[in-house]
Amino acid sequence: MHTLEPRTALDTGLSLVAAGLMIAVALGFLVLFVAALVSVLRSRLTGGMKLVWVVFAFCAPFLGSLLWFVVGRKNAERSWA
Repeated sequence: MHTLEPRTALDTGLSLVAAGLMIAVALGFLVLFVAALVSVLRSRLTGGMKLVWVVFAFCAPFLGSLLWFVVGRKNAERSWA
């Protein structure tokens, strides 16, 4: 028969810190994704290009959102300037 060892306070604390960190990272990704969608929809791009960026953001949420802020938004502003 296998007995379980009791969890120590350190184990419990580390588990809570890890869970909190994962929640913070997930919320950060969610905020980035929503901010990118709002930014795409408010941009002066044509409807077709907005659709391309929105589909890309949904297919690759982190990469699509990050690329929008690094490349897409600057190109959209430059084309209307």
